[in-house]
Amino acid sequence: MKLMRYGAKGAEKPAMLDRDGKVRDLSGVVPDITADLLTPQGLAPLHKVDPSSLPLVSEPGRIAPPWRGMGKFICIGLNYADHAAESGLPIPAEPVIFMKTTSCVVGCNDPVVLPQDSVKTDWEVELGVVIGATARYVSEADALKHVAGYCVVNDVSEREYQIERGGTWDKGKGCDTFGPVGPWLVTADEVPDVQSLGMWLEVNGKRMQNGNTRTMIFKVAQVVSYVSRFMTLYPGDLISTGTPPGVGLGMKPPVYLKDGDEMRLGIEGLGEQRQRVHAWNPELIDG
Repeated sequence: MKLMRYGAKGAEKPAMLDRDGKVRDLSGVVPDITADLLTPQGLAPLHKVDPSSLPLVSEPGRIAPPWRGMGKFICIGLNYADHAAESGLPIPAEPVIFMKTTSCVVGCNDPVVLPQDSVKTDWEVELGVVIGATARYVSEADALKHVAGYCVVNDVSEREYQIERGGTWDKGKGCDTFGPVGPWLVTADEVPDVQSLGMWLEVNGKRMQNGNTRTMIFKVAQVVSYVSRFMTLYPGDLISTGTPPGVGLGMKPPVYLKDGDEMRLGIEGLGEQRQRVHAWNPELIDG
């Protein structure tokens, strides 16, 4: 099942995709796709819905984040050995955890706005893991039972803020618009092997990242189990699981995003994103 939301900010409607990839309105079934709906009990009635019985949305317009009410946006750093190498950092002995602000979350094709005075904004295609059942000290064997589904994430990052401005990584990760999510939340039953998904990212039509989730250092089950030791995970929480090589920081010389650039990225079976990069403009953030 592929769940999504569409419409202008503040007026989003729930939807799902049918077998032909057409958008079907879910408003007559649920008022919205929220964190509470992502539990096994919440999703069960939706699995029984025949998408062809729902109204067709011929022109959905803006594709919004797939669910509302994300409590935490947790990220795993340096989770691909070759990305750690291009970053000049050792392979971590344990997962590196940092946070993105939930206020950075935007739709998959919404504008990405460069912060004021930013000169080192970068891209990162990542697999997002959406929690569906409360997880606290879960074992690796049981970890995937707590996952509602998966999605595409672009972990946009300002490298100067992240690395050169003191403190933790968080200040370069949570800027407004730095968290495109979607287009869909694909339920776990439609992803038979989450550790075998191709992923890619292009900037201005040039392929920058090619990877596969099979090369993660810490696999999805390990990540969910590990994070649940340090914080309780609740339905609607998102874990972004790291990026393969090919980020701008790792190029020689480094290459960073500028006004007018276009990013296009995707993960096998989870859909594609496309974002235009804009110079600082608060109207594009709040509008």
